[in-house]
Amino acid sequence: MIDPSPSRTLRSLLACTLLALGALAHAQPVFRVSTIPEEAATEQIRKFGPIAAHLEKRLGMKVEFTPVTDYPAAVEALVNKKVDLVWFGGFTHVQAQIRSGGKIVPIAQREEDTKFQSVFIAKTDSGIKTLADLKGKQVGFGSASSTSGHLMPRANLMAANVFPEKDFARIAYSGAHDATIASVVSGRVDAAALDITVWRKFVAENKVDTKAVDVFFTTPPFFNYNWSVHADMPVELRNRVQKAFLDLDPATPEGKEILQLNRATRYIATTAENYKSIEAAGRAAGLIQAGQ
Repeated sequence: MIDPSPSRTLRSLLACTLLALGALAHAQPVFRVSTIPEEAATEQIRKFGPIAAHLEKRLGMKVEFTPVTDYPAAVEALVNKKVDLVWFGGFTHVQAQIRSGGKIVPIAQREEDTKFQSVFIAKTDSGIKTLADLKGKQVGFGSASSTSGHLMPRANLMAANVFPEKDFARIAYSGAHDATIASVVSGRVDAAALDITVWRKFVAENKVDTKAVDVFFTTPPFFNYNWSVHADMPVELRNRVQKAFLDLDPATPEGKEILQLNRATRYIATTAENYKSIEAAGRAAGLIQAGQ
């Protein structure tokens, strides 16, 4: 039987249209960004929130910053494509490459990451002046997967014939660079290694008294952090994401804010080849097992 009520038919059509629009809105893609938790969660949100907003405008899609619990979780999130873009340290980038069978693509790094350094800090009255002085001491690192908070400091210790498991009274892992500084200030460890830019930030913000705790050793430069994506990301989208970083301009308010928060002068393109030396250091230090 034909429905004699035009208004009823109109209502039905309208309801179907609204349902279809609702389903379409629900299906809108979300671009997920994450990072290794190198600093406290509040600092991560402060640093990376503006980047998410910038990418949202440039990509024309919803962008969410998705924090993870630890360094290995950041690796697994990108390898398994649970997120689209991750801020890795050099070593976590290498770990992701190995876990994925070479399917991680680094797209941008800060100019500073071409010549990054780590620092060792200790109390100024500790008598610790060289890496050799760390023998018999309690020494702290950041995460075991950290490039600047563990791998490269360990590589420099080994080059100085100091072997942590044999020579230190205790090894401690703080999990984050800011926590590493706190562990030395509080006396939980005698000395520790961390990212030079975090150290400089704490000094500049008067969050640490350099008369009480200061740097006694700085490593030679190495490649470090980058933004990475999975190789399965469409090339057109990958190029747009990369361009969003390379176009950040310190002369604009938005660019200035993002670059300052990320302790960067500008972003430049990078390649997987830049991280071969980090992989070699990881293998030499025994942090990458044979066969991986």
